[in-house]
Amino acid sequence: MTRPLVFYPDPVLARRAEEIAEVTPELRALADDMALTMYANEGIGLAAPQVGQSVRLVVVDISGPKVRDDLRVLVNPVITARSEETVESEEGCLSVRNYRANVERAAQVTVQARTLDGQELTIEADDLLAICLQHEIDHLDGTLFIDHISRLKRSLYDKKVRKWVKQDKAQSE
Repeated sequence: MTRPLVFYPDPVLARRAEEIAEVTPELRALADDMALTMYANEGIGLAAPQVGQSVRLVVVDISGPKVRDDLRVLVNPVITARSEETVESEEGCLSVRNYRANVERAAQVTVQARTLDGQELTIEADDLLAICLQHEIDHLDGTLFIDHISRLKRSLYDKKVRKWVKQDKAQSE
């Protein structure tokens, strides 16, 4: 089933997610739900905090949008190496409504993680996969892509968010 997305400024998005000690049936169900949620929202990556779960779990599939055939589920992913070379690309986020911005990231990364079956996994990534992995692992550390933009752009976005939150409260009353 799909799960509701959590939106900035929800506090779960700003804290470091907990390490996963063991893969349980509940964790497997969370991973399945996260993949369905990512696909339903036309995303290429989703971290557990984005569905309100503060655990170190990420799903990524950059093969889309029409074909989805490269789903990766990463338990406790860690970036172990970053290239000095950087790339700037426009990013958006399912938890950051109506905003895209250019973000500078390492051009290549090495990520170590475990699969749901407990196998160790090393991913050497570049291009879109490197950007996506950095973005999603940032979520696990309580960092959003808007934390990488200028103070001015961030303050303008925060002003819009405060307005939306105020409107949402007024509509729900």
